[in-house]
Amino acid sequence: MSDIKVQFWGSRGSIPASFCGNQVRLKIFKALEAARGLHLDSEKSINEFIDQTLPFSVSNSFGSNTSCVQIAKNSDEYLICDAGSGIRDFAVDYFKSGFGIKSSTFHILISHLHWDHIQGFPFFAPAFIPGNKIIFHGYHDTIEPTFRNQMQEPWFPVNFDDLAADIEFNIMKPCEPFSLCGFDISSIEQQHPGVSYGYRFLKNGKSVVYSTDSEHNNDAYKEDYPFINFFKDADLLIFDAQYSLADATFTKVNWGHSSNVMGVELAARSKVKTLCMFHNEPTCDDFELEEFLLNTKMYGDIYHSEVEPDMNDKQYPENIILAYDGLIVEL
Repeated sequence: MSDIKVQFWGSRGSIPASFCGNQVRLKIFKALEAARGLHLDSEKSINEFIDQTLPFSVSNSFGSNTSCVQIAKNSDEYLICDAGSGIRDFAVDYFKSGFGIKSSTFHILISHLHWDHIQGFPFFAPAFIPGNKIIFHGYHDTIEPTFRNQMQEPWFPVNFDDLAADIEFNIMKPCEPFSLCGFDISSIEQQHPGVSYGYRFLKNGKSVVYSTDSEHNNDAYKEDYPFINFFKDADLLIFDAQYSLADATFTKVNWGHSSNVMGVELAARSKVKTLCMFHNEPTCDDFELEEFLLNTKMYGDIYHSEVEPDMNDKQYPENIILAYDGLIVEL
């Protein structure tokens, strides 16, 4: 059994992504086109065709929810990063799995307070159940009024004070380390409008870094850039790669997000094992995101062979993936 099981409930950035009938039709068309001439006359052959022949963009989806990542489940305690719209799907699964029968404690770590990272909480069903406990952890002194205000009239029909769960706010000094659910947690301040914080989780020698909504500019090329040490030797780096290099460099400078290219370079220099690109661009469909992933992997190969050929004997990151709603990474 793995020590850490990370599950992604929301992977999009800025706003939930749309998914319409035309996209479904295109997926069906591409699947039928790929199946032309094949004899798919059993459930087994159909499933093998889906799993082994169809690309991810046709057989699956990167999802539409905004940021929410489950880091851990220990008995009746859950450790969650951010409360974007994905936290609603977490709650749906929580009840379907039968865990909602007894009371639970939910630790929700807040990176920052932009709406795409808090908008799912009013629809977080465990908050309406007596006996549950919800603890928000973070460094912004406005966390409590922010969550209260978004549930005021006329924006929401249920007032925050009407929630039945026991809700607490653990507001700490910026970057103060703490421990939860068996993890030692450290943090770093990130460049983003309103300031965001990245979190590093360490347990039994395994480490996960959650670093979304963070812009890395020319300072990132300095040898003593603090994120190199913060990311160092991480088993999994969840990295804000919403933009292409062109967008991050020219059209969306100071918007508070980074590129896939910067993700590869920082992961390589930090000797990260798995780079997981996150906070996916909401205007990109599944086909565009899959191409984005393929191009990133190609750049990773180029970077290691040409840009930093003698950096180390082993290629880092060892693996490059793109987050999607429902993705599970076990460490």
